[in-house]
Amino acid sequence: MKNDGNVVIKGHPVVSREEWLSARTAFLTKEKEFTRLGDELSRQRRELPWVAVDKEYIFDGPGGKQTLPVLFDGRSQLIVYHFMFDPRSEAGCPHCSLRADGFNGIGVHLKQRDVTMIVVSRAPYSKLAAYQKRMGWNFKWVSSYDTDFNFDYHVSFTPEEFAGKRAFYNFAIQDPKAPEREGHSVFYKDENGAVFHTYSCYDRGNDKLNIHYHYLDLAPKGRDEGGRGPFWVRRHDEYGG
Repeated sequence: MKNDGNVVIKGHPVVSREEWLSARTAFLTKEKEFTRLGDELSRQRRELPWVAVDKEYIFDGPGGKQTLPVLFDGRSQLIVYHFMFDPRSEAGCPHCSLRADGFNGIGVHLKQRDVTMIVVSRAPYSKLAAYQKRMGWNFKWVSSYDTDFNFDYHVSFTPEEFAGKRAFYNFAIQDPKAPEREGHSVFYKDENGAVFHTYSCYDRGNDKLNIHYHYLDLAPKGRDEGGRGPFWVRRHDEYGG
């Protein structure tokens, strides 16, 4: 297609294939720089210090009552997704549900690299099981209802903290904005069975793990949220149409 440089669609000049390739190649240099910086950040993340987990937590799930070491399922590394599900609710958070829609198929691959991934919420297991059946998920999901786990890893907050808009979340004292919040925590178990907390991330720290957003970032309209955040998100059986 011949173009004189004057055609613009939705704010984008429409150019020849040669001009497009030149612009895309120049941008590739920036993408490669970003990738290298990400690799270095990951290396530094793996070198962070650890803290021993010296409290016993008993979780309720499809295998009955299980401790944190047992949840490793014979592996040395455990990734926990803190799924927002208030004990008083009948359904899980729509935004956590969006992320969880991508969990079903990844466990078998992570296991090949000595990693177990599970989901933990504070709602009673009966509610988790019912909601999981509704959503069609098969990943392991356990309840921390009778433990301090969610509070110790700063994804659940007391009524006083929530009402006072003052709690420790995302490594700062701030308004948690909800009684339950999302996050990831990572643990390691050594050959003697000792468990260590190695990493946690919250809020926008989870962004790199939101595969749906990375696909939207590739699309011409991007996330298209108008600065309002993911107001559009629904559970996958609630969109209609």
